[in-house]
Amino acid sequence: MAETGQEKRATRRFALRLPVSVTYNENGSQEKTAQTRDVSARGICFYLDSAITAGSSIEFTLTLPPEITLTESIRVRCKGKVVRVDNGAVEGKVAVAAVIDEYEFLSEA
Repeated sequence: MAETGQEKRATRRFALRLPVSVTYNENGSQEKTAQTRDVSARGICFYLDSAITAGSSIEFTLTLPPEITLTESIRVRCKGKVVRVDNGAVEGKVAVAAVIDEYEFLSEA
């Protein structure tokens, strides 16, 4: 597929299907399992069963594989904010895009 126009992203985006655990406060605290569509250093897009309100604060944890880290798998916990919700995603899922405000690497121990 040909690229049209200038790439607007400042960081490389990786199209990865990874399990991710998402926590947010909407009608009480909720924790859901989702699957990423893509990941970059500044943001994430994942598929969820139900929508999260744009602007909501979220926390999520995922394991970056060796293809990304170039070493061993690394678990990362991130805090961010939902910037876009797309209800037209595949198989009844909702695509949720979020910016990453802060992150920390977790030890495997």
